Amino acid sequence: MIIGGSASQKLAAKVAKELDDYLCPVETRKFPDGERYIRFKGDIEKEVVVVQSTGYPQDENLMELFFILKNLKSLGAEEIKVVIPYFGYGRQELRFKSGEAISASITAELIEFTGATEVFSVNLHENKVADFFNIPVKELSAMPLIADHVGQVLDDPVLIAPDKGALSHAQEISNILDCPCDHMEKTRLSPDTVETRVKSLDVEGHQAVIIDDIISTGGTIVNASNILKEHGAQSVTVSCVHPVLVEDALLKIFATGVEDVLATDTLSSEVSAITVAPLIADALK
Repeated sequence: MIIGGSASQKLAAKVAKELDDYLCPVETRKFPDGERYIRFKGDIEKEVVVVQSTGYPQDENLMELFFILKNLKSLGAEEIKVVIPYFGYGRQELRFKSGEAISASITAELIEFTGATEVFSVNLHENKVADFFNIPVKELSAMPLIADHVGQVLDDPVLIAPDKGALSHAQEISNILDCPCDHMEKTRLSPDTVETRVKSLDVEGHQAVIIDDIISTGGTIVNASNILKEHGAQSVTVSCVHPVLVEDALLKIFATGVEDVLATDTLSSEVSAITVAPLIADALK
C-alpha cells in the first residue's frame, strides 16, 4: 500500500506502478487559516509505504508527513516505511555556532516519533543524518540513473565536480561510464587573487558535465560553467539529484551557455527528467 504526500504524489504513483501496488487516495487541503487537513480514502493495511519529499515549503511538507505517519499509526498500521526522496533540513547536522539548533537531528527524531519504522532517502547531503535515527535508514544513490541518462545524450563526456565535496558523485558516474572525471579547486595566486580551475583534467574540446547532489541558488554551478567555457569546453551540461532551484537559479545557469540541466524527480521541477521510481521500488522489494 503506497501513500503519496502532496510533495511527491506523481513519484508515489510511479513507485506504485513499478511495484504493481495499491495507491491509496489521500485528501489534503488547507483551512482558511492555513492549517492542514489529511484524510485517507481507503482502508489502511498493516504495511504501508509513505512517499514524501520535504523540500520547499519544508515546514508544510514536514507537518503533513507527521500527520500522515501519526494517523497511519492510530489507524492500525504496524510497519510504516517512509521514503523521503529529498530530506529537507538535512544540511544542518552540526552546531556550527553556539546556540544553533541541529535541525537535521530534530527532524529525524520527529519522523521517528510520529511512527516511521524504516526510512529510505536518496543521496543525503550529509551522511551523518542517518545516525540521528534509531530505526533502519537506507540511503539510495541516484548516480547510476544519472549515468544512464548522460550516457544516452552525450557521446564523450568528461565529468566535473564543482568542488571536492561533490567528487565522489562524479567518480561514481565515471566508473559506470568509464570516462574521465575531476573536480574544481581554488589556487591562491597572490594575497588578493584566487583562481578556480579544473584540478588536472584538460576540458578543451570535450563535452563537460557538471555533477552535484543539490543545486540550490545555482551560484556554484554558474561559476563552474563559466570556468569550463573559458577553458574551451565544447559544451557544458549540468546534472544533479535534487533540483532545489531557488528563485531564478535555472535562469542564471542557462545564461552561462549551459546546454541542458538534467535532474531527478526527488523534487518536482521543469528539469526533473530522470525518475527515481525504479530505484525506490527496487529498494522496497
